[in-house]
Amino acid sequence: MLIENMPDVETAMLIRRPVEEVFKAFIDPAITTKFWFTKSNGKLEPGKNLKWTWDMYNFSVDVRVQEIEVNKRILVEWGHYREATLIEWIFKPQLDDTTFVIIKNSGFKGTGDEIIRQTLDSTEGFSLLLAGAKALLEHNILLNLVPDRFPEGYN
Repeated sequence: MLIENMPDVETAMLIRRPVEEVFKAFIDPAITTKFWFTKSNGKLEPGKNLKWTWDMYNFSVDVRVQEIEVNKRILVEWGHYREATLIEWIFKPQLDDTTFVIIKNSGFKGTGDEIIRQTLDSTEGFSLLLAGAKALLEHNILLNLVPDRFPEGYN
């Protein structure tokens, strides 16, 4: 299958918290581990190389922080699906002290079928990520969306 226009993933969610708080939740692994990965060897900082781990899946990924604009944008490259892709978070403060978060994932590689699978998986994963962040930041509820997506024994 030939893909003429390479697809990118974009998902977004309004989080009813101030931009500083929402931004910090994605920079600081002490918070991020409550709704996404289980371990990180550090905070997101420009030029830093990190490893994010999901213990429940025995999976880790290398993360290279490309750019950070405080309370506005995060850009990382991560070695996902055998090839590195870019993830960009955009934080848009709203007039009512809420934050609209947009996550984009781009740079998929492989056959047409592989690219379709990657974009579907990415869309699902980042949607779960935003829903988990929203529940935690707005209501202090841990939804366990990421670990519950593939429970032990799931086929």
